[in-house]
Amino acid sequence: MAGGDFSLWVYLARTPLLWLTVTLTAYVAADRIAAATGRHPLANPVLVAVVFVAAVLALTDTPYPTYFEGAQFVHFLLGPATVVLAFPLYERRATVMRALVPMLAALAAGAVMTLVCVIALAHLFAIPRPILVSLAPKSVTSGVAMGISAALGGDPTLTAILVILTGIIGAILVTPMMEGLGITDMRARGFAAGLAAHGIGTARAFQVSEVAGTFAGIAMGLNAFVTAILAPVALHLLN
Repeated sequence: MAGGDFSLWVYLARTPLLWLTVTLTAYVAADRIAAATGRHPLANPVLVAVVFVAAVLALTDTPYPTYFEGAQFVHFLLGPATVVLAFPLYERRATVMRALVPMLAALAAGAVMTLVCVIALAHLFAIPRPILVSLAPKSVTSGVAMGISAALGGDPTLTAILVILTGIIGAILVTPMMEGLGITDMRARGFAAGLAAHGIGTARAFQVSEVAGTFAGIAMGLNAFVTAILAPVALHLLN
């Protein structure tokens, strides 16, 4: 290793920048792998990056709080990244307005059915209430989902894990599922991805089509708002 490279590694190892660097490097590598496979659903960059980072943490025996001390900079950017989705929405506002009624109907059906399925599974498998509360907002973007979970007595950390798993699974399944069902309308495909798989599904939708990504972003934002209202009501009725 050259002297300059070694000095850089020593510096990074003593600062939180090490784990920020690991996170960004893992994602860049994962994105290149995804590109090399033609953006195959199974080569989802988030999934591959998670595996890479988890392997590094396991090999170095690094606790999560130490990792997050550096990775929190990426976490902070989730908010601004979500706001940026307003730009394609504005550019395609005419297309959005033409599909407003179907979107609202799909939003209502999707948000309600998500909660119904979660509650039904909880009763079927006798899932404890704290876990049910943590599971309820799984299809909402992580910042909002963790807030809902914490406010209702759930475990925000567990919620974050469930949200990421939901997003990854949704991003993997959405394209082959839509093709299998013969759904070619990118507005419908994108809205379904954002509604069920939040930010990760939205990122996948943008890889397929800008129109799909725009509608996925709309669904993600609206579902967060609606679930924040419906989840407390639904869980209160179970008491």
